[in-house]
Amino acid sequence: MDHDLLFVTIALNAWHDRVARVQQLLTTLADEQLLREIAPGKNRGSYLIGHLIAYHDALCTILDLGPRLHPELDSAFLQQPDKSGLPMPSLAELRQYWTAVHERLARNFQQMPVPAWFARHLAVSEADFEQQPHRNKLSVLLNRTNHLAHHTGQLMLLK
Repeated sequence: MDHDLLFVTIALNAWHDRVARVQQLLTTLADEQLLREIAPGKNRGSYLIGHLIAYHDALCTILDLGPRLHPELDSAFLQQPDKSGLPMPSLAELRQYWTAVHERLARNFQQMPVPAWFARHLAVSEADFEQQPHRNKLSVLLNRTNHLAHHTGQLMLLK
């Protein structure tokens, strides 16, 4: 197996595993559990789900996968903290958004050829990428997978 394919396969498997773990939590946690704070004075589970949806939907932009599905979530889930008073989608809507965003990403990731993962992502300039080729699309996926793992651990506390 070629090393590039191996690296991409490992990264995609980790991503899909983490997404599936959160999907399982969304299936098993009741609405009342998701509306609780992770710890006293901290984010609610529902906020973390919205945050992850918005953050992952933004992958469409940075990886040049087409227009985002839910850019309207940015103000409530990326630009403001939990309990900011901004309108938030219902938990039923968040569950639907989770599924739609991750199904779309899975389709796009499956279609992306291995060399494309080592290409420049759109948040880095061509000049910077020449100097730092590790700032590629695969590094973005690895970063998002780590971020997802962190919040998965927090969501587990709601069980």
